[in-house]
Amino acid sequence: MGIETWELISYVVTAIGLPLAIAVFIYEQRKGRDNDEEEVYQLLSDNYQDFLKVALDNPDLRLFSAEGTPKLTDEQRERMAIIFSMLISLFERAYLLLYEKTMSPKQMRRWLSWEDYMREWCQRTDFRASLPRLLRGEDPEFVKYIQQIAVVE
Repeated sequence: MGIETWELISYVVTAIGLPLAIAVFIYEQRKGRDNDEEEVYQLLSDNYQDFLKVALDNPDLRLFSAEGTPKLTDEQRERMAIIFSMLISLFERAYLLLYEKTMSPKQMRRWLSWEDYMREWCQRTDFRASLPRLLRGEDPEFVKYIQQIAVVE
């Protein structure tokens, strides 16, 4: 093989190999980012499942009914306030980690599942009534977002 052949091979490798390597790199980066987003979503979902266990451990509060729970004792009101605080904290974390103004279809699907949870809880009159207290000191964008959901419900 002569020098001209090696130069031709070098050009072919550069012309095809370099763009291919860049494309593979970009693909791997996106794949890694998707995996990271999926992991965050799964951790948040696990946290919500843990929250639901707390709610199940407090059946006297009737947290799974759409209406508020009437005639609570002071101790029940305190437990409910703590549980609602846990929930708002989880919702804010989900908002900060998952919500973006522009999202891919996969990101949007993940986010909408959290928005559904927020809508469900905002249907409870006692949860909505607690929002002003619960939202003090929270992220302003999150506060605005959940208040808009609460108004619609």
